[in-house]
Amino acid sequence: MLNNVLTAELLSIQVGMPCTIGQSDASDPMDQIWTTGFFKKPIPGPIWLGRSNLEGDGQADLQNHGGPEKAVNTYPIEHYRFWEEVLGLKELSHGAFGENFTIHGLVESDVCIGDVFSIGDALVQISQPRQPCWKLARRWRVRDLALKVQETGRTGWYFRVLREGTVDPRATLVLTERPCPRWSVALANEVMHHRIHDMEAARSLLECRLLSPRWRESLAKRLSTGTVGNSAARLYGQGA
Repeated sequence: MLNNVLTAELLSIQVGMPCTIGQSDASDPMDQIWTTGFFKKPIPGPIWLGRSNLEGDGQADLQNHGGPEKAVNTYPIEHYRFWEEVLGLKELSHGAFGENFTIHGLVESDVCIGDVFSIGDALVQISQPRQPCWKLARRWRVRDLALKVQETGRTGWYFRVLREGTVDPRATLVLTERPCPRWSVALANEVMHHRIHDMEAARSLLECRLLSPRWRESLAKRLSTGTVGNSAARLYGQGA
């Protein structure tokens, strides 16, 4: 337990199922057909949070999105003004970054891998920073937006679910446990995406037992090969 408890306000919860949009004969890649679960809408009341996702939520690419380690995509409202300026928009609505939880009060430097939060009847735990993909760029028609999100560290993060339960929009997330205080989400992002040749830092992050298996696999590969994987396909789409 913690002496100084951190909290965040849950501003809204968004869910949505995959849909296919676009035109098969479009010359502009931004207008071509794609299938995505990015377009999520706020729910008005309580919703069930299961081990793999919120009720009524789904992802198109189950190899890279969703599942127990990425059950809830969480994003801080604090970043919205920055992106409004980048995107040239007056106001972004909640869920603009495809997140399930839009929160206020905590950002990447405030939270750590393995942090456990109570929210309603549920318990959730931070598993990894979000790694943005090309679908975020397609949504806002900014080709390098996923790269911009990654480079700025304004990524948000994923929760795994330790205890299923009902969660309510406007609830409070309360930090109940911090087993890995060394590894803020911000620092994990820095090691993965910026300190890419710092093998000692990669080795230390790999030892964080509560980091998601996918991130630990990437770090282990970096250490075994001495190289960094190519992220072009994730950031820009296949054929990039």
